[in-house]
Amino acid sequence: MTKGSDRTPLTRDFFDRSVLDVAPDLLGRTLVRHSDEGTIEVRLTEVEAYAGEADPGSHAFRGRTARNSVMFGPPGHTYVYFTYGMWHCLNLVCGPEGHASGVLLRAGEIDVGAGLARVRRVSARNDKELAKGPARLATALDVDRTLNGSDLFAGPTPALSVLHGTPPPRDQVRSGPRTGVGGDGAHQPWRFWIESDPTVSPYRAHVPRRRRAK
Repeated sequence: MTKGSDRTPLTRDFFDRSVLDVAPDLLGRTLVRHSDEGTIEVRLTEVEAYAGEADPGSHAFRGRTARNSVMFGPPGHTYVYFTYGMWHCLNLVCGPEGHASGVLLRAGEIDVGAGLARVRRVSARNDKELAKGPARLATALDVDRTLNGSDLFAGPTPALSVLHGTPPPRDQVRSGPRTGVGGDGAHQPWRFWIESDPTVSPYRAHVPRRRRAK
């Protein structure tokens, strides 16, 4: 684990704020995954903010559905979705209850439990790639839809929780457009990452899908 890292758990109040405050403030925090197989701890290095009904890039832009209902609160829960028919992505719900918003966890450095993560991420060429990207992070942590709606504060040993960790100096935090987001939400600088960290995933702009010729 990172030397001198603060093991104090974050409080629910930490998440009960604007998504644009919570997202960059999650950098350097320690995400903990407890399972029957063991424990993995990840220092978060890259995240993206999604502002619900006010954000064309958000799953909640058009309102509440069975899929996105957990995004509407209360804060401090997980929103897990399945994408491209093969990958899961992990988000942390924040903001006041009733107003959907969440932070997509895009990447991190595994400080504890790398051996277990390697078993789940056999294609990773090195440990810096174990959680380099949102699908890789979820795979390394064995996160799927069964964890959708999990409470970060459920009992003494929740499946997922977040510790204070070691936030980076402000001058090392960078922001820019979100990866793969198109349309009206394409240029919002709501992706945040730690500068020069080797676990941060590469930025990819949105590429519109081409319609197949009939």
